[in-house]
Amino acid sequence: MNQTFQDLLVPYLPYLNGRQVTEESRLHDLGLNSMKAIDLLFTIEDELGVSLPDEDLNDSTFATAGSLWHAVQRASVGEPTKVNV
Repeated sequence: MNQTFQDLLVPYLPYLNGRQVTEESRLHDLGLNSMKAIDLLFTIEDELGVSLPDEDLNDSTFATAGSLWHAVQRASVGEPTKVNV
């Protein structure tokens, strides 16, 4: 994860309490609810110029900072997402 992405997450994580965001940071535990996730998604699109595909708009993508970062990275290079069957 780069610093820009970490800084982008901080306003959406009210329970972060000054801790650093890591790939293992569990977003829900840090206060990211469904409404904030939608706002975060718009911010990612606006600030990073990346639109996540519909297949990535799920709980597993938003589970940790790392899982969201990897989805953003995949979308930014146009890689196909893995669909669990």
